[in-house]
Amino acid sequence: MPTPHYGQPRYRVIADELRKRIESGAIPPGALLPAESVLTAEFRASRGTIRQAIAVLRENGLATTEHGRGTFANVYPSDDTSGGRPNGLETRQREVIAGAELAALFGIEVGTALIEHESVMRKGKQVDTVTRAYRLRPPSQNAEP
Repeated sequence: MPTPHYGQPRYRVIADELRKRIESGAIPPGALLPAESVLTAEFRASRGTIRQAIAVLRENGLATTEHGRGTFANVYPSDDTSGGRPNGLETRQREVIAGAELAALFGIEVGTALIEHESVMRKGKQVDTVTRAYRLRPPSQNAEP
């Protein structure tokens, strides 16, 4: 979907659209952002422009890129008025074993390894929200040594 420029650099317009999707939950926390090739087709923009837009998302704490895995949406409070990265955001990633509920959701066997992304948002010293997102561990990491 082409986006009007209205005097802004193209990458900023694309970053704003992706920010809206992340903040609205259309791209949920921990979810992969669409691949660069998908975004270049959707926005009819060059790969370099898409990369600049993703860099803006990373600078603002909206996304995290993991080498070889892709770019993931981060938790970001919609009521944050600081205009920058949230100060009270803590994130971590760990491997977990799927219990019955997660196994049913993913359609996998109980005991299968998953990657859990956990984000904790604090307001002052109080925990405001905790978000956990899960994804299947990449097959290259599933092989036993």
